[in-house]
Amino acid sequence: MKAHSLETQSSINPEKALHFLKEGNVRFMNNLMVKRDLLEQANDTREGQWPFAAILSCIDSRTSAELIFDQGLGDIFSIRIAGNIVNTDIIGSLEFACKVAGSKLIVVLGHTNCGAIKGACDHVEMGNLTELLSKIQPAVYEENKTLDPNRRNSENYEFVENVTDINIYRSVKAIVSRSPLLENMIAESEIAIIGAKYDLETGRVHFFDDSLIKDREGIANLFGTANAKAV
Repeated sequence: MKAHSLETQSSINPEKALHFLKEGNVRFMNNLMVKRDLLEQANDTREGQWPFAAILSCIDSRTSAELIFDQGLGDIFSIRIAGNIVNTDIIGSLEFACKVAGSKLIVVLGHTNCGAIKGACDHVEMGNLTELLSKIQPAVYEENKTLDPNRRNSENYEFVENVTDINIYRSVKAIVSRSPLLENMIAESEIAIIGAKYDLETGRVHFFDDSLIKDREGIANLFGTANAKAV
């Protein structure tokens, strides 16, 4: 399979980009990945890149976006940080991916059994990790389904997964609210953004359809989005 070119990237809209990722994940789950000549793709992209999507995911070694979405060299931007949190540098990277390099879709990808989420749930403090985990803490406090204080920790799987979901929604909202550039591109339907969660056990990516923001109406509704479950 050839790497994406300016021509193929230009033919992709946000809906098609999402479809490509969903198709790729199905191939990954069924061990039917597309055969690629990676050296050829490296040569094809040596003078430019035209990725159709940008994925913000965790650094977890089991969650490589290129693998779980079955994409090759030059197909997607992969931005990785523990807990798929958002900061100024990450937003700037997403602005580059979409405004400069032409990507059509942003995916905030969390995953099950996330160590960073567990650390935040347990209020871990350790070196510079303390500041990173503090960005997840609002999701911990926002989780309101676990009422027993003794169950609000990393030993409670359901609590951890609830916090993971909330953190994904919060990251989607933060990207839009903190980047007027990306917000305007969404408003003009040039790009879209969506949250998703990768299941470490099954290999399936669950897209949070109610987090998809692709136009002005979606932006208007965003700031009233409730904490919904993955679909």
